[in-house]
Amino acid sequence: MFLKLWYFHFFLLINILFNSTSSAIFSNQYQTQEAEALLKWKNSLSLDTGPSSYGALSSWALSADNGTTPCSWEGIGCNYSGRVASINLTNIGLRGTLHEFNFSSLPAMSSLDLHDNELSGEIPPRIFTSLPNLTLLNLGFNQFSGYIPQAVGKLSKLNVLSLSNNLLVGSIPPSVGNLTNLSLLHLASNHFSGSIPPEIGNLKSLVELRLNLNNLTGWIPASIGNLTGLKVLSLYGNQLSGPLPREINNLTNLTLFFLSNNTISGFLPKNICQGGILEDFCASNNRFTGTVPKGLKNCTSLTRLRLDRNNLVGNISEDFGIYPNLDYVDLSYNNFRGEISPDWGKCRVLTSLKISNNYITGEIPEEIAQSSLLHFLDLSSNLLEGRIKSELGNLRSLFNLTLSHNNLSGEIPQAIGTLPDLAYLDLAGNSLTGPIPRTLGDCLKMLYLNLSRNNLDGSIPEEFGKLLSLQMGLDLSKNSLSGEIPSQIGNLIKLEVLNISYNHLVGPIPSTFDNLDSLRSVDVSHNSLEGPLPNNKAFQEMPIQSFEGNKGLCTNDHTPAGLTICPVAIKNGEDSKRGRILLVMVPIAGASVILAILVGVLYACCHEKAITGARRASGDSSQNGNNLFDIWSYDGKLVYGDINEATEGFDSKYCIGTGGSGSVYKAELSTGQVVAVKRLHSFYQCRDRRTFESEIQVLNKTLHRNIVKLLGFCAREEKSILVYEYLSRGSLGNILRNKAEAMELDWDKRVNVIKGVANAIHYMHYDCSPPVIHRDISSSNVLLDSDFEAHVSDFGTARLLKFDSWTWTGVAGTYGYIAPELAYTMKVTEKCDVYSFGVVALETLMGRHPAEMMCSIASSSPGPQSSPSSSSAMLSLLQEYTEHMPLEDMLDERLPAPRPETIEEIATIVRLAFACLNSNPQLRPTMQQVSRELSTHKISRSKSLERTEQLEEDDFSR
Repeated sequence: MFLKLWYFHFFLLINILFNSTSSAIFSNQYQTQEAEALLKWKNSLSLDTGPSSYGALSSWALSADNGTTPCSWEGIGCNYSGRVASINLTNIGLRGTLHEFNFSSLPAMSSLDLHDNELSGEIPPRIFTSLPNLTLLNLGFNQFSGYIPQAVGKLSKLNVLSLSNNLLVGSIPPSVGNLTNLSLLHLASNHFSGSIPPEIGNLKSLVELRLNLNNLTGWIPASIGNLTGLKVLSLYGNQLSGPLPREINNLTNLTLFFLSNNTISGFLPKNICQGGILEDFCASNNRFTGTVPKGLKNCTSLTRLRLDRNNLVGNISEDFGIYPNLDYVDLSYNNFRGEISPDWGKCRVLTSLKISNNYITGEIPEEIAQSSLLHFLDLSSNLLEGRIKSELGNLRSLFNLTLSHNNLSGEIPQAIGTLPDLAYLDLAGNSLTGPIPRTLGDCLKMLYLNLSRNNLDGSIPEEFGKLLSLQMGLDLSKNSLSGEIPSQIGNLIKLEVLNISYNHLVGPIPSTFDNLDSLRSVDVSHNSLEGPLPNNKAFQEMPIQSFEGNKGLCTNDHTPAGLTICPVAIKNGEDSKRGRILLVMVPIAGASVILAILVGVLYACCHEKAITGARRASGDSSQNGNNLFDIWSYDGKLVYGDINEATEGFDSKYCIGTGGSGSVYKAELSTGQVVAVKRLHSFYQCRDRRTFESEIQVLNKTLHRNIVKLLGFCAREEKSILVYEYLSRGSLGNILRNKAEAMELDWDKRVNVIKGVANAIHYMHYDCSPPVIHRDISSSNVLLDSDFEAHVSDFGTARLLKFDSWTWTGVAGTYGYIAPELAYTMKVTEKCDVYSFGVVALETLMGRHPAEMMCSIASSSPGPQSSPSSSSAMLSLLQEYTEHMPLEDMLDERLPAPRPETIEEIATIVRLAFACLNSNPQLRPTMQQVSRELSTHKISRSKSLERTEQLEEDDFSR
């Protein structure tokens, strides 16, 4: 008996040892196979040169330290048996395909997350046939193309499927309906077509369904009502039509519901917000009719509501309630009637209230002023009457006040001028009377001021000369203003549009208007003005309609046509002044001799300090930074004296441009070197010297073929100059405004210019430490050399970004290029430059600023128009207008049609540019993505429809 037990235990022990050894052998074999499969795939990839991507996969190697198991490799997770269970490699710059990935060698894998890389090619069907245990598959934000394989339905355990933001085409396969365990299905931002498969109704565990920004057509299937657990339903930016199915009222657990930018008709869902948890409802840009569902009135959970651009009716006084959490509401472009409810003032966190282009009557309730966080108030194009309440002056955060095209009367409240952040004020097309409040001159952040088509009287306040940020326009036309034009208006050197026509203004146009070099459009017609036109391009090139109806305007040149030549007395000065001129000539001549001697002494002193200045310029912080005169040396010779001599003391005839901070001169040095010299305006220097210092600091850090080179600088208390390389063709903006030069800038050159600007910004954001944010990317700040190569210039408003802290600032940049969130929140991120790049890219292809095209469209449309209140609003309208426009109709008509091989590249840029204009900065591409996409000629994965959505279509961003 004992012997039998001994034999039994002996054989049992042998069996255990054999199985353990066999298991170890097989486990080691599996690990080797998995490691080899992963290494084979790694070797097929192309990694970024940056440290993040290289370091991420540097551990993927067989060595004595980690043996044959990949469990210790970065991004690899293993189960208790040592088998690969998960791969997580997100946002590390992977490039290549999945074609060399042997998925069958990793059957235990349950999670594959490769989102936010540069992977391309088709999605291999073997992912869905070789990984039966997969519960998470995330390939979003890559460049995958082709179709979704039908085999996708075989992953019965899948809980998360995300393929968003790729280049996928075709229809959504019905086999998706087999994924009954799916909780998240994200297929947004691709090129899917066809209808939404009704089989999606089988996914009863679904919590999020995002199909937005595709080309889906047809009706929304009734089976979608089966998804009763759905919290997020996003279908915006497709071509869906027909009425909503009745079954959609079953979705009572929705928190986010997005239907914008389709052609859906019929009524809004009547049971919306029945669950009491709906936060965001966006149904704008559709064809909805009928009244607002009663459920919305009591939906206190709402934070955002967009019903604009539909055909909704009803009494706005009764259809909406009090929303304690509401941040943004837009009811514009509908057929609402009634009066504005005082209850809007009880929405205490409201930042945007837009009810323009309806049939609203009554007065503006003073209770609105209780919404103290209000940034944006647009009640334009209604039938409002009564006075503008002075209580609006309590809205200390107000950025945009648009009340144009109503029947408002009375005087403009003085309190409006006390709003510290007011940048857009449009009161045009009312019946306002009285003088213009001088307090408006204290709104130092003002970008756009329109008081036209009222009954305002009195003079133009000279305080307007303090509005140095005014860029988009100053329109005082069609009033009863009298007196002379204040000379202080000549201080508005950023101003682009000036209209003072149809008033009773008298006297001359001030000579200070010579400084308004940024003017693109001017209209002084139908006044009683006299004397010479300013020596200014906008005045010299304005059409006859812009100065007719005055009694004595003349010109010192032969342009513009239609004006008489000024008398000699006016051209050369009055005779009575000549004697006074002669009386001071002799003293001036004597003073000039003394001045010449002083300059020589100063020149010698400056030469002794040249080395010190050069060290400071190159970043030697050990030197004393308080020198009054620091200058770089160039070719061993001090250049300041040459510059002063070459420009004859900075004579205006050498001036080639004027900006907000200074004027730029062309100077040919004694060595033959031609340079561009930027000289700060003395008044600007006194106000803020940081512009000068910022430009030196930034340009000392940057060295890139598409960024202008800083050759030297001189810093003195009374004079400050920056010396750059001279770029012979000047600014992109000027070239586009000149027909002959614009035609020389053909399509290939324009594409190259856009790529050059993208490369420069990419370099600033990713290759500088800390990164540089330009903040003023515009066509005026893109300079072209003789070969039409682009160079980004003017870093006076740039900021060095530290990623461990927010960077806050005042509004900076050129109107029409400023990202909306910078204007509202003053928070600087690299996405501000991305937005500006999108504008410049479109401007380069269209031949004019995109907003100008929108203005042309608006002016040619019948019926009253309200001026777009922000550049983002204009660009949003442009996107809507061009949605179905042939690409050729958007392009600069002065050039012949692009060649077929170029048209696809241009289409890529247009799509990419509109993606850059996304009003939500988080949804804009990075400049790294932009630069790569342009360099590889890939079709953009973003679409121009990316503009209206919960966060996507804000006029500002939190």
